[in-house]
Amino acid sequence: MPLSPEQKKELESRMHAYVGKPIGPPFVARDPVNEPQIRAWCDAMGDQLAVYWDPAAGKDSVHGSVVAPPTMLQAWTMQGFEMHKGYDEPQNEEHRLHKLLTDHGYTGVLGTDTEQEYHRYLAPGDVITAHTLVDSISEEKATGAGVGYFITTRTTFTDQQGEEVGWMTFRVLKFIPSQPRPAASDGGATAAPAKPARIKPPMGHDNGWWWEAAAAGKLVIQRCKECQKLRHPPRPLCDACGSFAWDHVEASGRGTVHTFTIIHHPQFPGYEFPIFAVLVDLEEGTRIVSNLVDCKPEDVSIGMKVQAFLHQDEDGFTLPLFRKA
Repeated sequence: MPLSPEQKKELESRMHAYVGKPIGPPFVARDPVNEPQIRAWCDAMGDQLAVYWDPAAGKDSVHGSVVAPPTMLQAWTMQGFEMHKGYDEPQNEEHRLHKLLTDHGYTGVLGTDTEQEYHRYLAPGDVITAHTLVDSISEEKATGAGVGYFITTRTTFTDQQGEEVGWMTFRVLKFIPSQPRPAASDGGATAAPAKPARIKPPMGHDNGWWWEAAAAGKLVIQRCKECQKLRHPPRPLCDACGSFAWDHVEASGRGTVHTFTIIHHPQFPGYEFPIFAVLVDLEEGTRIVSNLVDCKPEDVSIGMKVQAFLHQDEDGFTLPLFRKA
């Protein structure tokens, strides 16, 4: 049942009391910046810049040592999430804010965007602390997902001297899921809701062609015309030789699981849970992130052989998925 104007006014007053408040005490990273974790990150991301993982290259660089990729900033202070508790047993002020909205019918949640800024490279031995507060809450907005509020948190990262090394904002939408509209043909009776579709990836000049190839029934890999290096995801510039010239080759779809994670929560409409998210080493020599289907959790393992196939959603969208070979 919709909230009355008085109830909504009270809710918004309680919500906005969280703005500017830290979600909890500053969180000190459990481990200092370290080379093994940097190497693991670069391995998973396929980042081959030597200054990140080769001590000799780091020593000869302007940094004087190995440094961490800037995009690892948040990784040093990630705490994990206790799935059995979640927001039903709030652990901090952000959880309490989310539960407040959930208790008033705003049961949906979607991550919408993030911004990051880096002030310096991090080096082994740096100890990072995250200071997170509720930065802002929008007025109520009507979106395609439903009516709700955009909540933005801001995290400031400091080093062992207390100096700021970067910051990150993260914005989510807490919303009341859209309700099915009455059908004109049945005298106003409630129409059966359409089955939600999965979230579509952003498509632009640099990657739209790849999705068009998938829609045409082909799994392809971008290739540099100059040095012949394969790369994925698609991008305009070769990281090996700097060339802007490229073509592509068709992949066999055969590969092995490099690593994986099984996602149980949060459960978004349009997806079947659990989701098996896999990083696959294709036999052509590059990697791709996708989902593994038709498999039980206990059957998934690192190194298992998989085969890609092109799946078409009910709305006609095509994407590559993998099955156990």
